[in-house]
Amino acid sequence: MAQDIRELLKRDTKPGTSTMPDGHQARFIKKLDHQLPQKNKPYFLWLQIAAVLLLFMALGFGGYHFLKTPQPQNVPELVNTTPVANPENKSLGDVSPELKKVEEYYLASINFELSRVSYTTETKEILDGYLEQINELTLEYKRLSDELTASGPNELLVNALIDNLKFRLNLLYKLREHLNELQTAENTNTFHQQTT
Repeated sequence: MAQDIRELLKRDTKPGTSTMPDGHQARFIKKLDHQLPQKNKPYFLWLQIAAVLLLFMALGFGGYHFLKTPQPQNVPELVNTTPVANPENKSLGDVSPELKKVEEYYLASINFELSRVSYTTETKEILDGYLEQINELTLEYKRLSDELTASGPNELLVNALIDNLKFRLNLLYKLREHLNELQTAENTNTFHQQTT
């Protein structure tokens, strides 16, 4: 009973109607549009452009704040560590060339150590304490320089000026050590918090 479909098609000699009725395609498109309406493409295009712009602005803002180096706030003003440029005041350099070299060495070392200090909000109290002591020593150095000018050089006064420079430099070394210990403690605490 099974018949081969090829045989049936060969036997069918009636001419088929291969053309569609008039208006069939237009009705089909109308029904298709009714069932699946087209989206308004320009509206979505503007939304996509706005979303991309918003994304770039957010990434730029986030990147700016992430990569921006924090600027220190309320940085204390450091007292100038060099002697006052008063032509009437004498300094160690006026006493002898050897003492001038000693004075220049200490002042350069003090200025170098001051330039290495980083001021942050976490280290504000520590820095303020040390800088206050250094400022007091600097004022004492100026007073000793005035005394050197008034009374002339003597061994005690020269030794006091050199000791003053040594004290300031030692204070800066202690400050650096204190800041390094603080930084190490913070790093250790951070490491322990991350591992637990």
